Amino acid sequence: MLISGKQIRRIVLEQSKRAHVGHIGSALSVADIIASLYGRVLRVSAPDDPDRDRFILSKGHAALALYAALALRDFIPSEQLNTFCANDSLLGVHPEHVLPGVDFCSGSLGHGLSYGAGAALAARMQRSSRRVFVLMSDAECNEGSVWETAMFAAHHRLGNLTAIIDLNGQQALGYTKDVCNIPNMAERWRAFGWEAEDVDGHDVEVLVDRMAHYGGERPQMLVASTTFGKGVSFMQNQIKWHYMPMTDDEYQQAVAEVK
Repeated sequence: MLISGKQIRRIVLEQSKRAHVGHIGSALSVADIIASLYGRVLRVSAPDDPDRDRFILSKGHAALALYAALALRDFIPSEQLNTFCANDSLLGVHPEHVLPGVDFCSGSLGHGLSYGAGAALAARMQRSSRRVFVLMSDAECNEGSVWETAMFAAHHRLGNLTAIIDLNGQQALGYTKDVCNIPNMAERWRAFGWEAEDVDGHDVEVLVDRMAHYGGERPQMLVASTTFGKGVSFMQNQIKWHYMPMTDDEYQQAVAEVK
């Protein structure tokens, strides 16, 4: 089932406006990556299939983009999106594993890759063909636990593990280069024993080709350059849209631009 980044972006805008919740720019930047995964890469016939591929949204604050994909795949009812951030809802600001289609809770940055390495090693031990995909933020690479896991995954040659870094250059309180700069990201991951390359995080064909067809013996890292707030002109590369909700006028403009 094909899913487009525009479909996801439209849902992100609609639901963030209804709930009056931020984290919009972060969700918009990963829309094409998540559309590629849920539309053409992940082997998931049903959320409870034991041999399904696993996906971990390590940058949990972009959960609304994930919820949109789950609804578009009919893993959750589309009407459930209207409960985003409501009392007693399973759709919180960060994903929780009680929701069908979510295998791991996330939101505490730096932990998702560790979950992914464990899941990949478990698949090997169980002689399962399932694969594991982890979507991270570039700011997460400031966390030491990420690099511990990088060494672990390379040592165990977890070729069934693919990680994608959403390299949008921003985090909650500033531009990543000003907070803790990590240049030459792909080169660093190669130095840790991973297959790594730079890709366009909005080029669906390239993303699908690299993720769906990888068959190497080492873990794979895709450093995906993206635009924070992609698709909405006044949000692009603007720090405030990490947290800020939209006004009515801003919402109307944003929806018009992603049609």
